[in-house]
Amino acid sequence: MQDSENLSEIKTGNQHIIQNKELNIFEALIPVVLLMCMLAYNIFFADGELLGEYSNQFILLAGGFFAAIVGFLNKVSLERMFKEISENIKSVLVPIMILFLVGALAGTWLVSGIIPAMVYYGLQVLSPAIFLPASVIISSVISIATGSSWTTSATVGIALVGIGTALGIPTGMIAGAVISGAYFGDKMSPLSDTTNLAPAMAGTDLFTHIGYMTYTTVPSYIITLIVFSILSFTIDTTGSTDLSGLLHSINSTFNISLYLFIVPLAVIILIIAKTRPLVALGIGVVLAAIFAFIFQPEILSSLSDSKGRSLFNAIFIDTEISTDNEKLNELFSSGGMKGMLWTIFLICCAMVFGGVMDAIGALARITNALLKIATSVFGLFASTVVSCIGLNAIASDQYLAIVIPGKMFKKAYEDRGLAPENLSRTLEDSGTVTSVLIPWNTCGAYQSGVLGVGVHEYFFYAVFNWLSPIMTLTFAAFQIKIRQLVIKK
Repeated sequence: MQDSENLSEIKTGNQHIIQNKELNIFEALIPVVLLMCMLAYNIFFADGELLGEYSNQFILLAGGFFAAIVGFLNKVSLERMFKEISENIKSVLVPIMILFLVGALAGTWLVSGIIPAMVYYGLQVLSPAIFLPASVIISSVISIATGSSWTTSATVGIALVGIGTALGIPTGMIAGAVISGAYFGDKMSPLSDTTNLAPAMAGTDLFTHIGYMTYTTVPSYIITLIVFSILSFTIDTTGSTDLSGLLHSINSTFNISLYLFIVPLAVIILIIAKTRPLVALGIGVVLAAIFAFIFQPEILSSLSDSKGRSLFNAIFIDTEISTDNEKLNELFSSGGMKGMLWTIFLICCAMVFGGVMDAIGALARITNALLKIATSVFGLFASTVVSCIGLNAIASDQYLAIVIPGKMFKKAYEDRGLAPENLSRTLEDSGTVTSVLIPWNTCGAYQSGVLGVGVHEYFFYAVFNWLSPIMTLTFAAFQIKIRQLVIKK
């Protein structure tokens, strides 16, 4: 079957947007509505086990199947659909490799004593009274320096979850603090890919974009810090009372040394030096493996009859290190690369659904429909926000959530006499930061898998992430810092 002559493409760099004139908005929404209904039923009525452990993955595939039927009825060929699925899968190959390396990193950093050392020293420095706001600030600094929320979570994020758990702080709060700080830094760093992508789509320059973002981002960040400061004084921690017992258990199990911090510092320096994440994380795994033989030979010997086999298991399969404290036993376990398979499968299934939706022209049709109802300046901002969040849910990819609205809404902002940085800021405020709030989005799946905390657990506490689109809409509603287009003579 040949593609309909009504199919057309808008190309933007490596990205392209497929439009289908035959597809109406109701047909475009059919797969979305069915997907949301199935996911809602699975979450609220089947306790996430509708189709077993991989329920969400199968539901995404079912959504892709329904989208394919809609496409077939609108003269879109299977070849076109498979091509888009293939392109989507290719686009996440590097993130998938990063996820595998993060699993290996977690395993090697555990058996080498790096994570236990972070927890050991962190327990002595970070008290429950300052832990949550301190986590936000620490994550922010690392993310600004590296330009990557993913790297932040894979390094200090894992350590902060470990420290906070030992202190008895709910994991959802800890993950929310880490993610809030990580995405603030990611959003404001000139090294971030999304921070470079948004102004490129809107037609402004990088540093104008970053400067203009401060108007909405800084208030959101300050409110986030205030919320976590209040939470720190209201939570009832149980870990602080037996801190000496936790420290003794860690020290008696592992050979704790400040030299172990050489490895995470090396990884962060490599990222700041613009080394590719795959290379930096790979070096982190190798260095941790070497440090495991140097600092933790007893641990390696206790896990298996061969130190090499123990290290192999830590990298590829799983590891559980027993201490005399039950709380630490839960903390000192890792699934290695194997532990990332659930997340990787989720990402791949999301890419199948997003690929079919893109191939049949549904993504462009939904965005165009939102654009048509934007009859005022506030309506234009609101349509952009809804479009970005919607595409994060439908396409499961934050890059598409920036590229498609950026391309579609650019002329509308110009026609209203609005400077392009209004669009670029809105794309970041609603596209970049909300991706982590959707379980099947690549960012939500990644953060949940790396930190070991479900999206539903940290959603409410990721204050910065859900507050950012609200802040940008507030500024639009009251016409605060809405820059007009300056026409050069």
